[in-house]
Amino acid sequence: MITVTRPYFPERENFDRYVDSIFEGCWLTNHGPLEQELTRRLETYLGVENLLLVSNGTLALQIAYRALGIAQMPGQYESAEVITTPFTFIATASSLKWEGMQPVFTDIDPDTLCLDPARIESAITPRTRAIVPVHVFGNACDVEAIDALGEAHDLKVIYDGAHAFGVTYRGNSLLSHGDASTLSFHATKLFHSIEGGAIIFKRKEDLERARKLINFGITGPECIEELGINAKMNEFQAAMGLCVLDEIEGNLESRALVWHAYAQALRGNVQLQTRQTGASLNYAYFPIILESESMLLEVMQRLQQEGYLARRYFCPSLESLSFLGRPAAELQDEDVITPQIVHSTDIASRILCLPLYSGLEVSEILGAVRIIVNRHVKAA
Repeated sequence: MITVTRPYFPERENFDRYVDSIFEGCWLTNHGPLEQELTRRLETYLGVENLLLVSNGTLALQIAYRALGIAQMPGQYESAEVITTPFTFIATASSLKWEGMQPVFTDIDPDTLCLDPARIESAITPRTRAIVPVHVFGNACDVEAIDALGEAHDLKVIYDGAHAFGVTYRGNSLLSHGDASTLSFHATKLFHSIEGGAIIFKRKEDLERARKLINFGITGPECIEELGINAKMNEFQAAMGLCVLDEIEGNLESRALVWHAYAQALRGNVQLQTRQTGASLNYAYFPIILESESMLLEVMQRLQQEGYLARRYFCPSLESLSFLGRPAAELQDEDVITPQIVHSTDIASRILCLPLYSGLEVSEILGAVRIIVNRHVKAA
């Protein structure tokens, strides 16, 4: 079975060399030498400053909220709201709810699939504390418009960049926008450390506070300054990250071959995501949008019969999940605004991600995908 994605495994000999250094140094966690090296190398590769490695991408979001002072704390920001997209992985919204804040979903642009800036302003209330947009499938949000809204309304902007590793926008790292951007280094991502993540902060003082937060709030042998948690990256995660980074160019080249082959074969026959002008590609995903959910289900089934596992990203649209909704008491508050969601619900029912990973041979899949997808599209 050809799956929708497959973890990238670097050369075993290289990984063994990094692991040998861990055994020799007897340093497993707590800001070890490999974690420090990976931090430096990622800042250089990505073209960013103030990067903090953490143990996973969900905690990256939660630490960012805490470091920027928007997470719900006892007696702080009653019913705090954060505007975000319903078309994303669950962690974007559940991390907000977990930190005591209310996700307020506004609709997406049906072409770029990213949060539509034109719909954000009407959802801002006195309770709003931040905006959390997502660079969906590595496609850049309209960062100028969203950053301007954040500045105009004194709101923090935290970009969920889980898909946006290495993406540049107008010559600079896309991750340099907002007050912070987060990355996921989960095993299925373009760049991974088995599990892991990172936060890129705009301001060094936010980075320094986050350093304390990921180590229980401890700043010295007998000093605990504030409430914290354990979100540190360990040395084995860093070792895998360094190995994958060593081979990143070959990984990207292999993915690019498949991505461009799909684009050439399918463009004009199915709807593709509109890429943001001025943004680079990282070839992380290849989504197609079909005419109806029934067509999507037929294409999925036929692909699976032929040995190809495609996947629905992101279904369901998150505004449909009751546990992310507002408490009953708030629903009675006439000041509460519930923006209408149309495009996210529609797109979530019709979008399918095709298999894409390093090492996938174009010849293994392209013919079958072209025949199956085009046959169903033309028959509609």
